[in-house]
Amino acid sequence: MTSRRFLIGSLLLLLAAVPPAAAQTKAQLEKDKAKVEQELKKLSGDLSKAKKNSKANQQQIQLLDKKIGERTKLINNISGQLNLLGMQMEQTQDSMRLMQNQVDSMKREYAAVVRTLYGERGNIDKTVLVLDTKSYNTAYLRMKYFRDYSRYRRRQAAHIRQKEEELHDAGVDLARQQRETTTLLAQEKKQKDQLAREQKERQQSLKKSKQQEKDLQTQINKKEKQKRQLQQQIQKIINEEVAKSRKAATTGGGTTNRTTVDVALSNDFAGNKGKLPWPVYYTKVVREYGRYTHSSGGQNMNNGIDLQCKSGTSVQCVFDGTVSRVFTCPNGTKGIIVRHGEYMSVYTNMGTVTVNEGAKVSTKQNLGTVYTNSDGSADFSFQLWKGTSSQNPRTWLR
Repeated sequence: MTSRRFLIGSLLLLLAAVPPAAAQTKAQLEKDKAKVEQELKKLSGDLSKAKKNSKANQQQIQLLDKKIGERTKLINNISGQLNLLGMQMEQTQDSMRLMQNQVDSMKREYAAVVRTLYGERGNIDKTVLVLDTKSYNTAYLRMKYFRDYSRYRRRQAAHIRQKEEELHDAGVDLARQQRETTTLLAQEKKQKDQLAREQKERQQSLKKSKQQEKDLQTQINKKEKQKRQLQQQIQKIINEEVAKSRKAATTGGGTTNRTTVDVALSNDFAGNKGKLPWPVYYTKVVREYGRYTHSSGGQNMNNGIDLQCKSGTSVQCVFDGTVSRVFTCPNGTKGIIVRHGEYMSVYTNMGTVTVNEGAKVSTKQNLGTVYTNSDGSADFSFQLWKGTSSQNPRTWLR
């Protein structure tokens, strides 16, 4: 019996040693869960902001990817807590079975003793048993035995009550674990449903993004085509202006005087290389002068410099000259060519024009405003030519 009690006691101590470690793991899981939930809340806010901007579809996809990743972590966290609770419940149930067996065993032993004593109550007289002996030592031992046995019965009854209380507490703890499991299962289902919605939303955003990319590529191709047409148009106008100037130089009349003026203006213009003012206040250089490869893989030549401006930005003349041409660009906007002797400055993608052909203009004089696109952006293109050769505006502007 002693060895059996020792074995049972050792087993209970072993089981009792498990929960603290489990509780520590649970605390860490709950801490990680709170951190993931906070990250999900932040990502939800960022995603809401991104959705308000139709151009931010790629950002939406990236944020959705992050949300899906974080939500997957949260689901794994909840699954980890459920697994931990499952182990704790098994341990609690094992402890309850062991304690129930102990209580049943102690009750059977106690009942057997009570029944025996009750059955022999008429045959046993403790006084007679103690006094009916010739040896004092034997009488003392019998009295000590009765006292010890009485204490044992009281301890046994108290032990039974203690084990029943422990069993009741374990039952309460098991009920709490079962409620917690039910709550976690509901949370897991909610998160899995939300994950499915986010994955569906990602697929829809991805589809929308691909369509937007396709539409954007179409717009880019259209703009590139218009840009090529504009370059050809400007080149044709420049050629016409140069041819007109040469023709005028070979005719009679006041040609000599005009040629002298043109040479002086050309020299004055050339002398200000690197000192010319910028035609607009810009926020960004979109494309520099020179040949470039566009998104569809082909190559174009940019004969000027493309600038991004604020809506309604004014366009200023870069040097004294004469407005030789006001024309309409392929995209429907306006363009101006100002002659400075043998040099010409070209201003395109204008919304309004405040000068007429043949008008004399001066440095920093207002020529009109940059055209504002439907999305609120304002793009402007500026070119410089010497005869039929385009110049890099960067080397001329200060």
